[in-house]
Parts: sequence; structure tokens; C-alpha cells
Amino acid sequence: MNVNQQPHMATPYGQPQPGYQGYPQPGYGGDHVPSGYPAQYAPYNGPGSAYQQGPPQGKGPLPTEALAQAPPHSYYGALPPVQQPFQNAVPTFSSAGPTQPQAPPPVSPQSFPQAPPISQPPFSTAQVHPGPTQSYRGPLPSTQSSFPRPPHPTSQPSAFPAGPPPTSIPSQLPGVMQPQPPVSQPSPYHSGPPTTSTGFPPQVGAPPRPSFPGMQGPPMASQGPPMASQGPPMASQGPPMAQANHILPTQPGMPPGPINASLSGPPPQPGMQGYPPQQNGAFGQVRGPQPGYTGPYPGQPNYGAPPAAPASAPAAPKRLDPDSIPSPIQVIEDDKANKGSEPFTTGVRGQAPPLVTTKFQVKDQGNASPRYIRCTAYNMPCNSDMAKQSQVPLAAVIKPLAPLPPDETPPYLVDHGESGPIRCNRCKAYMCPYMQFIEGGRRFQCGFCNCVTEVPPNYFQHLDHTGKRVDCYDRPELSMGSYDFMTTVDYCKNNKFPQPPAFIFLIDVSYNAVKNGTVGIVCQELKTLLDYLPRENPDVESNIRVGFVTYNKVLHFYNVKASLAQPQMMVVSDVADMFVPLLDGFLVSVSESRVVIESLLDQIPEMFADTRETETVFGPVIQAGLEALKAADCAGKLFVFHSSLPIAEAPGKLKNREDKKLVGTDKEKTLFQPQVSFYNTLAKECVAQGCCVDLFLFPNQYVDVATLGVVPTSTGGSIYKYTYFQAPSDQERFLNDLRRDVQKQVGFDAVMRVRTSTGIRATDFFGAFYMSNTTDVELAGLDCDKTVTVEFRHDDKLSEETGALMQCAVLYTSCSGQRRLRIHNMAVNCCSQLADLYRNCETDTIINFFAKYAYRSVLSSPTKNVRDSLVNQCAQILACYRKNCASPSSAGQLILPECMKLLPVYLNCVLKSDVLQPGADVSLDDRAYLRQLVSTMDVAESHVFFYPHLLPLQKLDVESMALPMAVRDSEERLSRGGVYLLENGLNIFLWVGVSAQQELLQNIFGTPAFSQIDPNMTSLPALDNPFSKRLREIIESVRAQRSRYMKLMVVKQEDKLELIFKHFLVEDKSNSGGASYVDFLCHMHKEIRQLLS
Repeated sequence: MNVNQQPHMATPYGQPQPGYQGYPQPGYGGDHVPSGYPAQYAPYNGPGSAYQQGPPQGKGPLPTEALAQAPPHSYYGALPPVQQPFQNAVPTFSSAGPTQPQAPPPVSPQSFPQAPPISQPPFSTAQVHPGPTQSYRGPLPSTQSSFPRPPHPTSQPSAFPAGPPPTSIPSQLPGVMQPQPPVSQPSPYHSGPPTTSTGFPPQVGAPPRPSFPGMQGPPMASQGPPMASQGPPMASQGPPMAQANHILPTQPGMPPGPINASLSGPPPQPGMQGYPPQQNGAFGQVRGPQPGYTGPYPGQPNYGAPPAAPASAPAAPKRLDPDSIPSPIQVIEDDKANKGSEPFTTGVRGQAPPLVTTKFQVKDQGNASPRYIRCTAYNMPCNSDMAKQSQVPLAAVIKPLAPLPPDETPPYLVDHGESGPIRCNRCKAYMCPYMQFIEGGRRFQCGFCNCVTEVPPNYFQHLDHTGKRVDCYDRPELSMGSYDFMTTVDYCKNNKFPQPPAFIFLIDVSYNAVKNGTVGIVCQELKTLLDYLPRENPDVESNIRVGFVTYNKVLHFYNVKASLAQPQMMVVSDVADMFVPLLDGFLVSVSESRVVIESLLDQIPEMFADTRETETVFGPVIQAGLEALKAADCAGKLFVFHSSLPIAEAPGKLKNREDKKLVGTDKEKTLFQPQVSFYNTLAKECVAQGCCVDLFLFPNQYVDVATLGVVPTSTGGSIYKYTYFQAPSDQERFLNDLRRDVQKQVGFDAVMRVRTSTGIRATDFFGAFYMSNTTDVELAGLDCDKTVTVEFRHDDKLSEETGALMQCAVLYTSCSGQRRLRIHNMAVNCCSQLADLYRNCETDTIINFFAKYAYRSVLSSPTKNVRDSLVNQCAQILACYRKNCASPSSAGQLILPECMKLLPVYLNCVLKSDVLQPGADVSLDDRAYLRQLVSTMDVAESHVFFYPHLLPLQKLDVESMALPMAVRDSEERLSRGGVYLLENGLNIFLWVGVSAQQELLQNIFGTPAFSQIDPNMTSLPALDNPFSKRLREIIESVRAQRSRYMKLMVVKQEDKLELIFKHFLVEDKSNSGGASYVDFLCHMHKEIRQLLS
């Protein structure tokens, strides 16, 4: 297996638009756009014009002048650079493995059996390639070891008055400067001995490490990153120097280390000569000084750096260039180019799927589609010691009822009649492609536990010459990764087939709910929505029955029996002992009782229009729905529309406990825990009945989401929150959410179990469910958006031959009342070499797991400890790779595995998120809401939630179906002359630059003047021009990919709303103290060096 030909692995958005291949689009910053915008403002997209005139990253060489010059002073003035002692070493990056979309050149596997690919810059000079992590050996020019005085401000490549040329060129003699073809600029960083760490918990057995000053805030100060941009300016006149892959930083007074410059490896690879430099190559080009900034920022604290050694005057290290560190956009685009065109067939064991951001078709050939299961690692370590050493989490994110695109076949329904599904006698695994038939087909050996089971006579079939059953491809359970079984009565509760489920709508009619309009809106919508209840056959009406309750301090039940002329109301005021006052006529068929139901929905808003009752109950409301389902002996779902903290005297009464003073203290965890145990007990009763609760909240102040959310999150339900609900601007979002929630595919009374082959077992579960034992995940409701994340641990050794198997079986009641089993099978490889593990991981799934793990941990640990342990685990993963898999190189370099090169940027987004590091304006309710929301997210949703999707609309080509290539989430990527669309799965922002062109504004907003754009609009005007139509199509298609409707917010540059928008530019420093990507990468490097030393 050629180690360098492993496909890239990296990260997600929802499935991108059809045909989105990221081809260069003409932009406003240069050529004319097809629809005729003149070139007026060159967008500032990073230093110089690296992105503008040239093709986008990964599709051709970047203009080298752009990388060589100091960046122009952008409108978003970067903070002045900071002078810091050089001991706070900046990493030089190396990531060795081709990143370009073309197929990498072949490398003979014998030369380095276990090094996985790492991302590496392609060179245009003779490329020495001893292994995936490239390393040259040779003497360093002696001048490198000290810098007697700062370099001359106009350092030309050919004249360095003091100190060496900032380059390392293969086969050059010390002191002789050889001109090289123009390639991106190298980075001479000065790296000292490992500096003190930054306040993360000490390793087991390691001495305690000194704390990092101010670690409550960012891991490193963002105004004063551990590097300043005051060093020698980049040579911009002569030819830029060749970029070496590993540049060895040295420190004044230290003996020179080897530079990667001698040709002591194997000969240069054929075909490696002419690759253009990729934006993602060796991470470590330096950015020249910002023009106009002359010196250090005054009074900058010197974070954690030891005092400068009294050596000769140190040259200031340079600020790390954001263009030279791994780019999420580049990785996403590369994956689309490499994996987006061919269907992904699941027949190959241990093959990592395309990223969630790539649009691809799946062909099920024996393993579950990645739409159902994604793993953190597709090569599992053979034993627990190896797993412990690497610290890579072994987990699967499972979405059992995931919807499939129209071009993929939904799982087949298999019916084995009265005998039911065939299973292993010992471990009870269901028949699947991993069962081996023996003795002519009379028995089968289980792939999970190796037990041999008799084949029932009615299931017998002969084997062919390969030992496969001759009907193998006619039976989904023998040839597919995913399928459904019809079950027998033995699989049903109390050994009787279930009744069809019911939906009960419980509407808060207190003063707040009536005043903000939700009562009227819900009643009006339900009149039409009830025609769209879920059904399996679109031509047949739904079996689901419906019921209605309104409430404030008391509950009102409604009899809507078809024979009545008018609905009847029954009031239950004894909320302490809840019961349902009527049996017949509460749950009805929509078609039979339509007239009575419509009459009721017309009357409710009138009945309560003049209410003065402000207090509400909440516990008794759920009890009422539960009792109604018990009385009808069926499972079902409660839709609760609620507006305020339930302070009325009743079970489950709550008090306002919002206390911002606890944030950041050891008691902060209590704010995420429910304030009373009542709801935990109630949730358990709901699960036993198959009663799922969906909660729609319309709060104007604190409602204690942490407590109200206990029942929804324990029953497989959802929470929707519309703070300060205003009908004109929020109605569209609420109604779209409600429609989707009522119509989507859902299973009731579900139990999920994950079986594994001998050697590993499922030990931990994350999601919205209840567990009464250690193996069964119980879900009162399981809809098509919910995921369950499962962590695996070793309990024995695994073998490389057999790999590791898992089978997820979900028993559920369909919306028509049938009891079914949904089966998903997954086989992954096992490896005894760490390098193989690191070659086949999926960063997006790892981040999904880390986020869920961390968000659960805040219930029991202070957020600072949770953040620290995340950084620590990530550092251990990367340090283990560095120590065991990368070829030897200087400690001053950060070397990342190819498939994990985005781990630091994404992990930083999790660390900076509102749950773990909130800004002052983030409410406790919002944090509790997001914590519960992330717990059930799939990988595509968590990807775009933590790293939002940012599209430059000024580059939109209305003639093409392709979207413009996304840009990185950083303010310096925004052009004053541009308009950008940002979405994160919960919000859509349209950011308008102050200098955006009049014609562009006219086409989008119908006005040419920036000042006339209404920032309060929530939908774009439907204008009759191609640009307006295409943009509205894009917004609709982005909304269609997400499980929640995203409200559009228009943000004008320099407007007050811009602060909210900037919160989602996650590569920048955050207001709450979160580090920028550049700073966090340096911090991560320091942590890794600490572990290695």
C-alpha cells in the first residue's frame, strides 16, 4: 500500500450544492463577472493578493509576489505586532505528504513501512523525499546561530548584512546564496528549549506543571501572540527563496542544529519537480511586518515566557502567516476534488468515507453508509495499550433513521414470517454479511462471538464453490450493511402488537403566550398541518391520532369527538394529582373529527384573548399527556408550546436561579444540572410509556432550560427556543421548525443495542435518551435527525485478519404502528502499528465526539478543567504521532498527521464555544440549550456549527450551478467591497461591506445605497434579476440541508449587529477570551513539546 496515496481526511458541512467543485469564479476584485460588475475593490483575502487574481487554492500556483510581500494594511487593521522574547518559540510547521488534488507520486512502501502520510508542501525545486515526513541532514551555515543586530529593513535576498538568508535550500554550501525559482517563503523562527507549560493538568506520573497566567482567558494572548511581526521584512524584490519543508529554528548562543539541506535520503522522486506551492504546504511561512507599525505594543504582558537570555540583541520572531497553516477550506476543496466524483462503495473494510462537506453517492455493499455511521478511526488499535498510548477516541456516531438523498435506495424491509429474524444463539446478533455459513449451509458461525448456530430449515440454502450462499445477493441481510426486519409479537411490549401512536398538542395560554401571538399562530397553523402527519405510504392517510390541551395555572382538556357539534372543554385545577378527565373523544382521527378540531382551533385564541393569568405550570402538563397515552395504551409524542418559568404552585415548580457570578467558578456546573429531581423521575415514566416530548420555548427571560429540557432530552425529543419571539420576524422560523418536526420520520418506543466482535465493547453513550442498564439505549422517540454516539473500549486483543465488527440494532414502532428492527453493520480494520491508526482517522467525527464528551463533562466539572483536559488529550494524540510515526526532526517544528491537520483549528472552535467559554452576553439558558442541542448532532451539523460556512457572494456566477469557493472564518478574509453569506446550521447572516458595489446592492436589496439597506429585514426581496433569484435559491437550498430553519439576519459593516456576526469568525480571537487559530496552534505546539520532553 503506498503510504502517500492515502486519500485526505478532514472535515464537514452539510452536503454542498450539486456540482460545487470549487472552480475559480471571476470575482469583483479583478476581472469582470459574467453579469458585468466592473473591477473596483480588490477584496482583501489574506496577505497580498494571494487569492484574488490567481486561481483559488489547490487549483494552481499562487502568485509568488503575494506571499513574498508584506500584507497590505487591511481595512480591518490588525493589532500592532508585539515584540516578545524569542524563547517563546514559534513552531515551524511541517506536514509531509502531498496536499494537491493530483494523485501523489508513487513511493515504494519498503522504504518506510509505517509512516502515514502527513501534509507536505510540494516544491518546484529538486525534491528530496526520504519518506512522508521529509528531513534533510547537513550542516547549518554557522551564521545562523546568532543575530548580532536586527537585519536591514530592505533585506534583499542577495544581501544580508547581518545574519543568514532566511531559507534552507537543498544542496547549498554554507554562506552561498543560490537563486531559486520563485516559491513560497520559508520561515526562520528562533526556537528555544521547551518553555514552561500552560496550566493543563499534569500527566500521570509527570511533575506538576506551573500554571499559565491568565489561563481563564485565552491559551495565549492574541494581541501578543508568541510571535511578533517585527523580524526581517520578506524579500520582495529579488526572487523568493525555495520553501524547505522543515526549517530548523535555532537560538542565539546554541550550537547550530542540522539544517534539512543535505541530500542524504533516497534520490529525488520522479515527477515531483513541478508542483506549484499549495496554500496548505509546509505550515510556516512568515508574514512580513505590517506597514506603519514601528515597534512593540506598549505594556503587553509577557505570557508565560521566561525572561530573555542576556545574549546578543535578539531578532524578533515573525508573526505566523495564517496562509501557511492548515486551511479547512483547502482540505474541504481537496476532498471534493478527490472523492466527490466517484460513488462511495461500502464493500471495502476500513475505508474512510469522503468528508461530510463533499457531495457523494453511496452504494451499500455490506457496510452501513456513512450517512448512518461515521467512525473516529477506521483502523482500530489491536490492543488497549496502543489505544491508551495514542489517546485517539474510538467511537461511532450513529444516526439510525438518517434520511437518504433521492438517488440512494432506502433500507429494504425483510420479513422472515412467524419465525422472526435469524439470530446467533449466544450473543443474539442478527443475521448479517459477517456470518459464515459452514457444513454445506446447515449451520453458521457468528462473526461477533464465533458461536455456531443451526440454520432453521425454512432458511436453508446451498453454498457455492466459494462458501457463499447461492441466494446471497437476493437477501439484503446477507449482502447489505443496512436493512429493516419485520418482527414478531415476541419483540413487542407485553407480547401484544402496538397501537398506532398519538400526537398531543399542549398550548400555553398564559398572558405572555397570548400577547406575543404564539397561541394564535399555533392554532392557525395546526388547521393545515394536521393533514401532513407522518405516514409510510403517501397515498394513505396517517394512522396517528391527535389530542389538544391548553394550560396556564390549570389545564383544559378538549373533547373533539366527531359526533359533537362543538368541542367541549374540561378544566382540571387540581394540578397536584393529574388525571385525564375524559377517555372517549380526547384522541381522535383527524379526518373523522376535522370539523370539530377546526372549530376548537378557531375558538382557543378568542377564549383566552383577554386573559390576565401570568403564571404557568409545566410538570403537570407533561403528566397530563403521559396519562392520556397510558389510558389509550399507545406510544406518542407531546408537542409543548411554553413561554415562561413555571412558578405556579404545582409539582415541578421552579425558581429563578440565574446567577452570572457563578460563571467560571467551581459551582458553575450546578447551573447546567436540573434544580429539582422531579423531572428526572417524570422522564423515566415517559420513556417506559414511549412518550416523547418536543418542547417549543418562547421566553422573554430566564426559563431554566437546563431543568425544562430534562424530559425532552431523556425521551429522544427536541427543544426549540425562540427568545424574545416577535411574530413578524420569527414566525417564519417557528412555523418551518414546527412543520418539519410534525412531518419528519420518527420511530416510537425504541430500544437500541450495539453489539461488537470479541475484543471491544461499547462502554459509553451520548445523546438524547435514557438508560436503565449498561447496554440498552431507550428512546421514547427516535427521529431522522437524532444521533447516538457510542464510545468503544478494548476488553481483549483484536486481530488484524478479522478486524473489528459492530452491529447497531434499533427496535422501534413505525408511525403506522408496526414493530420493526433497523440494523446497521460496520466493519473496520485493526492495526498493530500506530502509523496505520493515524493514517485512517476522521477529524470531523473526533471533534463531534470531543464536543459531546466535553459538553457532558460540564455537568460534573468546572469549564476550565474541561477545556484543559481537551487540550491535553489533543496534545497527547499529536505528541504520540510525532514521537512514534514522524521521521526525526527538530523539536521546533510542529508535525501533524495528514488526516488530523485540522484537529487544532476545530478543537479551538469547541474550546471557544459559548458552552465552554461564554461571552458576558451569553445567557445561561442559551448555554444549556446549545449543550443539549450538540448532544444529538450528527457530524455534518457539528462541523458547520463549530466552523461556519462563509461564502463570498461577490464571486457568485449566476450562470453556473456551482457555489463560489468558501473562505476561511476570519475577519481579514472579508473585503469591504464584498457581500458574504455565513451559516452555521442555526443562523444565516448576510454581511454587507461598506464599499459594496451599487449594482450588487441593487441586485440583492433593490437599492443601490448602502445606507438604505434595512438591517431588520429577515427575507430578501424577490427581485426580477438573475442574481437575486440565484441567491434566494442558495439560501433555500442551504436551509433544506439543515434540521432547523435558519433565520436570515442582514449585518451591515460597522453596524451594532456586526459584533454578533464576528462571534462566528472562529479563526479570530473571541471577545470571551478564546484564542485565535494562529495563537492556539502555537500553544498546542508548546504543549506537544512539553509532553515530548
